[in-house]
Amino acid sequence: MNPLIPLMVIIPIACALILNLFHTKDRTVKIIAIIIAIILPSIPLFTNYGYHYFGGYAPLIENPALAQGLPVSITASALNVFHPAITYYFGSAQQIFMVVLGIIAFLAILTSLSETRKPSGVYAFLMFMGVASMSAIILTDDIFNLYVFFEIIAVTQVGIVVASKVKGNMETALKYMIIGSIASPLLLLGVALLLGVTGNVNITDIIYSIKTGLVNPQSPVLLMACGLIIFGWLYAAGLPPFHTIKSEIYSRALPHGAALLQAFSVFTLVAIGLIIIKIFAFFPFANVFIVGISVIAMILSITMALMQTDFKRIIGFLAVGELGYIGIGLGLGTAASITAGLFQAINEAIITAFLFIGFGTILYKTRESDIRKLGGIMVEMPKVTLLVLLSGLAMAGVPPLNAFQSKLMLIQSSLSAGVPELGIIMILLSIVTFMTFMKAFYAIYMRPKPSTLKIIDSNIPKATIFSLVVFLILCIILGLFPQIATSYLQPLANSLI
Repeated sequence: MNPLIPLMVIIPIACALILNLFHTKDRTVKIIAIIIAIILPSIPLFTNYGYHYFGGYAPLIENPALAQGLPVSITASALNVFHPAITYYFGSAQQIFMVVLGIIAFLAILTSLSETRKPSGVYAFLMFMGVASMSAIILTDDIFNLYVFFEIIAVTQVGIVVASKVKGNMETALKYMIIGSIASPLLLLGVALLLGVTGNVNITDIIYSIKTGLVNPQSPVLLMACGLIIFGWLYAAGLPPFHTIKSEIYSRALPHGAALLQAFSVFTLVAIGLIIIKIFAFFPFANVFIVGISVIAMILSITMALMQTDFKRIIGFLAVGELGYIGIGLGLGTAASITAGLFQAINEAIITAFLFIGFGTILYKTRESDIRKLGGIMVEMPKVTLLVLLSGLAMAGVPPLNAFQSKLMLIQSSLSAGVPELGIIMILLSIVTFMTFMKAFYAIYMRPKPSTLKIIDSNIPKATIFSLVVFLILCIILGLFPQIATSYLQPLANSLI
């Protein structure tokens, strides 16, 4: 077992609890939060690939694939009894996901502490609990354990929105909780059906049972489980029919909170999406559904973004729409497309955090988000304006920034898979995304300043500028050297095929 693997979950949980205890001590909250936030992206860099399990017996036999960071299966005799161990698996793909999640969390937390005069220990508690839950979802090989943290991360997202104290946040948080009270039990029912059919909640055991014929793959119970888990997946990721409430959640959170919430959505989409592909790949409709709902998400979200006048809602809908590219990569089901989809997930998490924090500087200076009441911001902060422009170009897939590489890979994958129509759709929607962004950018930064607009005489915190510069550097590096990410993602894509 690898003792460093559980630290990726334990450390942020412990930090969250400590911050909650010291929530009235501003200086203590800042010091502890920044130190732990720096540690978060560092742990996965020094952790060896492998497994860690809690309780029960070792779920996986020794196999040469383990040394390469590839999943391995267990012997049939081990399936005779219920699997009592919670297993965490850490491979090359998990490593880069955890590093990117840690970087985004660090910059979001750093920004929140710098933009708030009196940092809230409760707010920091929610952010660290969310990171811990997301880490567990990425690492776990136990579908019930995934459900537990699925619930926790849903509650922390509601808490982050409530703690933002933005107008309308309470109503949005309540709506998200009500919808979650339907989606979460359905997901749990899907997990229960899998347990009933296979006798296990360990994902590797379930896959082994189905692929070796120990469980009838055509069982209607498995079909029902697939539908229920997909429903929970749609809710967690924010795909239709949940795209509207998800974008509203982003708009009611503070910018640094929205950056972290979108990262949660992206990595949850990937984690549960991969489980659906692994377990239910024998259902022909599963991949078709993933591609179809992804295209619908892209079209609906961009259409909704065009109709908004609040830049927070515009970014929220664009962020949800970008999830469709990831879904297309996963749904096409080839090694190249899955690699491209996973790469797009990393890029989107970075770019949308870049966008949310970048546009957050407008709120910091004006306390206004209606683009009809904004203008002339370029004169007030030209350097930040350039950074925000570059973040929008990155989202639209303009070279040499990172999303250009992943979207190009997705288009090539669609051509190779014999579905050129998907490539055309992705190109057209990227153009519309760019036009939507530029419409908002012009209204906010380039047109004359309205006489009624009041700009607060305070400098943007250096930590916020630092965060934006780091995001830009990541976009450029991954755009020029995509193999830095794809080399970590290809082993997982190949193992799925």
